[in-house]
Amino acid sequence: MSVQEYLDKHMLSRKIEDAVNAAVRAKTPDPVLFISNHMKKAVSSVITKVKARQILDSRGIPTVEVELYTNKGVFRASVPCGDSTGMYEAVELRDGDKGTYLGNAVTKAVKNINEKISEALVGMDPTVQLQIDQAMIDLDKTEKKSELGANAILAVSIAACRAGAAEKEVPLYKHIADLSGTTNAILPVPAFTVISGGKHSGNSLPVQDIMILPTGAVRFEEALQMGSETYHHLKAVITEKYGANGCNVGEDGGFVPDISRQVLPLCLTILVFHIIDPRTLPLTPVREGLDIVREAIGRTGYNDKIKIGIGVAATEFCIGTKYDLEFKSPNKSGQNFKSGEDMIQMYKDLCIDYPIASIEDPFDKEDWEHSKRFCGLGLCQVVGDDLLMSNPKRIERAIQESACNSLLLKINQIGTVTEAVDVVKMAKEAHWGVVVSQRFGETNDCFIADLAVALGAGQIKAGAPCRGERVAKYNQPNATARPVVEPVRSLVRRSNWFN
Repeated sequence: MSVQEYLDKHMLSRKIEDAVNAAVRAKTPDPVLFISNHMKKAVSSVITKVKARQILDSRGIPTVEVELYTNKGVFRASVPCGDSTGMYEAVELRDGDKGTYLGNAVTKAVKNINEKISEALVGMDPTVQLQIDQAMIDLDKTEKKSELGANAILAVSIAACRAGAAEKEVPLYKHIADLSGTTNAILPVPAFTVISGGKHSGNSLPVQDIMILPTGAVRFEEALQMGSETYHHLKAVITEKYGANGCNVGEDGGFVPDISRQVLPLCLTILVFHIIDPRTLPLTPVREGLDIVREAIGRTGYNDKIKIGIGVAATEFCIGTKYDLEFKSPNKSGQNFKSGEDMIQMYKDLCIDYPIASIEDPFDKEDWEHSKRFCGLGLCQVVGDDLLMSNPKRIERAIQESACNSLLLKINQIGTVTEAVDVVKMAKEAHWGVVVSQRFGETNDCFIADLAVALGAGQIKAGAPCRGERVAKYNQPNATARPVVEPVRSLVRRSNWFN
């Protein structure tokens, strides 16, 4: 084939002429680069290959990383891993061979991507996120993605989303906003973990974490500054009270001070309650933790601009219908099991005594009745995590029963970008708040930051302002200095939680 025949066959002469004319009209100083980009845009993007591999998350546990290839570039994504998985969430596929990574290897998920998912997606347009996600769901054929693995499907879904944004030549958050129909993409209020407890720490703090929310910030960069300064003031407070060892950090960067004050036995508690107002006594490790956080906030001078959040994770210490706040104590009295009513009273007292704006999972995941009753008090934002597990059916039930008023979105619990967008829509239609959340096993992938901005979630929980995989999420939206507070307040305008 001659050169002329080749040009004629592919109509290159006309295409090149069009590109040159466009360069002339644009008066470009670099015609070669302009013509190259112009020609590239004339070709539609298609997926040519998907390649996966096993990497380690922030805890040293295997997870999945994907490179999705198109005819225009390569797009990478890696997925987070939860510390535990619930029966209502999508299945994270692991090998189960105890001789390799203690059973946590993900080579099966990797193989599913390289041999099954890649073949199914080759030739597809990366901008059609719904079709890509549906193709993987159809290929899996199970309700909870147990055949291919939610970790495999989600990694590909995120990589495809990045490829779609690149094809449209828009930022990732803008592409996700377009997919969801969101017109009010906003920067979120960050919920910084500052103290870690629960089963993730060796202290006696029963709740999983204590957070700070800089709701008084005008811009995200200001919120980030408030979080960082408070975190370092808290480090000084902890050093003074517990010594330098108290400044060790947990998996998501929260400090783990030796909060070990014991809860009074039930009989003594009742006696004390008759004599002294219990709110004046730091009887519990929870109050001890809140006290040092409040002291740190006071040292920053941001008293009126920072609220406190508590991630309770009550399922971890629920036994039957009772809650054991001493579940980590080696010298537990066995007399401190609290009923659901006791827990409601405890939260009511805490909301009176501390600037608490948000409580996450205040009850067991199946304790719908007390969740509903506490939420009905309107004392603070009540976030559903284990209660919902990002599961559409449980979200629908919670909406109908008014069991909470905010969704904690963990994208790996549901498994695709499309489904994550859909459950956020459900929450917003119910006038709920939305908190886009990290997992304990994170990577440096900061997709959830773009997701939070794109969906106008209003809040993001990405851990402490410490540890690279956590800070990556906070640094991503910090590039845009836009208002953060008013959009969040509009989500909770029925109350003054964030005022």
